[in-house]
Amino acid sequence: MAEATARSGTAERPAEGPLVGSDRVLAVLAELARHPDGIALDDLARTVASPKPTVHRALAALRRAGFATQDDRRQYVLGDEFIRLAFANHEARLDHLRVVPILRELSARHGETAHYAVLDGRSVVYRSKIDPPSGAVRLTSTVGGRNPAHSTALGKLLLAHHLPDDNAVRAWAGSTHLEPRTERTRTAVADLCAELALTRQRGYGVEDQENEPGVSCLALPLFLSSPTEPSGAVSISALTYRTPLRDLVEDLPAIRAIVERGGRTG
Repeated sequence: MAEATARSGTAERPAEGPLVGSDRVLAVLAELARHPDGIALDDLARTVASPKPTVHRALAALRRAGFATQDDRRQYVLGDEFIRLAFANHEARLDHLRVVPILRELSARHGETAHYAVLDGRSVVYRSKIDPPSGAVRLTSTVGGRNPAHSTALGKLLLAHHLPDDNAVRAWAGSTHLEPRTERTRTAVADLCAELALTRQRGYGVEDQENEPGVSCLALPLFLSSPTEPSGAVSISALTYRTPLRDLVEDLPAIRAIVERGGRTG
């Protein structure tokens, strides 16, 4: 079975001089999260740019809390207690509880993956994800993962709400290069302005293989806490060979009804 990938990244730690105290502990914790297969003490110390003895002390504090441990290869990994707390917190979040029924219905209707995401700077961050009950093709998008806002339907939709006009879009883009994720990605600011203007007009966002080859997406805003400001957006990410973008657009009235019914405030 073909595999579609939606690449996700993590925020880079800014270079702000040597880490000390709790900042070092947090940096070590964040680095462990980037290495699910484990990381050696030497590599960890080099990555966080700190002496081995101080990194070892940070690891000792994390191990006492159950937030870090060593596997049978003596590699350091996240501890089960940290994972338990993270999952328990995510499963109990109000937005997740309200979004999951919407995502399940969308995923079952089209047999594709549904996401809920929020805007964070120049990226979208995935808060929830539901794969179809059958015939799933695994996407590598993960809860907590990121993708560029300008190349995703979710991101363009949220940017259209957040940036009211072309001047705001240009200010947001600044002089930073818009990353070309595929040959279809719109990287010119003028093209992004036009795309966001169209998105505001029609009320939904789309992308056709702009973030990943073979994957298209349609996104709608979700108003969980305000009737005017979206808390985030939901999307259907579909394999183009079995669910082309035109099929999603043709089904827009039903998709919109599902989202609006599930996202009513009150």
